[in-house]
Amino acid sequence: MIKVAVVGTGGISQAHLEAYSFFPERCKVVCICDIYPEKAAALKEKFKLDCDIVGEASAVADRDDIDLVSICTPPYTHAELSIEFLRSGKHVLVEKPMASSLSECDQMIAAAEQANKILSVVGQNRFRDPIMKLKQLLDAGAVGKVLHAQVESHWWRGHVYYDLWWRGTWEKEGGGCTLNHAVHHIDMLQWMMGMPDTVQAVMSNTAHDNAEVEDLSIAILSYANGALAQITSSVVHHGEEQQVIFQAEKARVSAPWKVYASLSKENGFPERNAVLEAEIEALYGQLPEVPYSGHTGQIDNVLTAVENATLNVLVDGHQGRNTLELITAIYLAASTGQKVQLPLQPDNPFYTREGIMANAPHFYEKKSSVTGFAKNDITLGSDYTEIS
Repeated sequence: MIKVAVVGTGGISQAHLEAYSFFPERCKVVCICDIYPEKAAALKEKFKLDCDIVGEASAVADRDDIDLVSICTPPYTHAELSIEFLRSGKHVLVEKPMASSLSECDQMIAAAEQANKILSVVGQNRFRDPIMKLKQLLDAGAVGKVLHAQVESHWWRGHVYYDLWWRGTWEKEGGGCTLNHAVHHIDMLQWMMGMPDTVQAVMSNTAHDNAEVEDLSIAILSYANGALAQITSSVVHHGEEQQVIFQAEKARVSAPWKVYASLSKENGFPERNAVLEAEIEALYGQLPEVPYSGHTGQIDNVLTAVENATLNVLVDGHQGRNTLELITAIYLAASTGQKVQLPLQPDNPFYTREGIMANAPHFYEKKSSVTGFAKNDITLGSDYTEIS
């Protein structure tokens, strides 16, 4: 039986607790930790848990009966907590984004390697059928070389969203919609296409004058093979329509799932290739479905690794770092107005959290700070899709 602690009781912690509840024969939540014990007590009651409640992370690190820790705290705490738990001999599953800087990511990876423990970064959308199948289809070469990718990470958040005490600052949240919302889609993109050579970007704060960070960014990625990609990250899009589209040599495929293939007429104009579309549809339909979806799928993956005494998880620290490096490059490009070459080096000003805080634009100063909302239900737009 794997003993689990959940640290942090914000909205996302419930996804972890629900996921762990799917595997009562494999794991048991023995501890919930939060600086506000009453919030931990409310979760304990809601999920009918037989567990301890503690207020300090050190109380989790000091325990010998905990095997795995889910970190569900604000981004600026991820590195410190992960390193503390890894050094105390525990496996770690840390929420997105992995950390506030590449420097912190490197320290986390080093701590995991030294402790010989799992460091997994939440990328729950990889564990959804449309994404997993799309990845396998691209890897199989069914549509040929990808020529262009289009990522639309469209969310909507009201003005008061950034009133929460840790949101809306470079110091504590680490960034705006690019880091904290589009991270899911950017993770999908780099998983499927790899890392680009260069990044160009712009960003703005168009509707949230109570936040230092951006609420809209647009990036263009260039790859060594000539392919291009574009990423729109937003919390100002009503309806929250989201998609990842790959235009390849033979066909267009996407999540949400759609396929369209063209043939060239004698004059170069297109006609629909229904035969190829049917072949791709058949291949897509034959691909295996994930046994568990979202956070439940990722926690199953981590539990399996713990049970098998392996460090092999789908989203490890290196994968989490890749995603953050791409996001950091977007911030660097948007802040300087210059084309950014990857990989980023340790002497880059945006390599550290302090460097980002000093060099990223502060669109507005944070005006309000509340410890929590009376109701913190997570709602999604009517056109929100299952890829996020």
